Amino acid sequence: MKPIELKMPPEQTQTITRVIFDVLKEHGPLTIADTWQHVKEVGLRGLNSKRHMKVVLRWMRERQKVKLLCNHVGPHKQFLYTTWFTKSGNKQTRHPGVGTSTSISKSS
Repeated sequence: MKPIELKMPPEQTQTITRVIFDVLKEHGPLTIADTWQHVKEVGLRGLNSKRHMKVVLRWMRERQKVKLLCNHVGPHKQFLYTTWFTKSGNKQTRHPGVGTSTSISKSS
């Protein structure tokens, strides 16, 4: 696929990406739906729809500002967005120990 080019002013792009990054850093790892809920709660202007947010997230992923994790448990897959600095063990509590090869300690 070709690289994404956002058609927004740079100031607006910076504001939107900073808010999404802060949401993911504070609450992450998050699914698309959870990220959208948190962004709506913040009341961010300039982000028109969930689809627009997905495009911005993909743009951020291309620039290595966020990463996409796949939580694969049995026949179910869950794709989670997170920052490079967020610990990835936060959302794996739904099916602890099933299908994972490493154990995550909750004490840290």
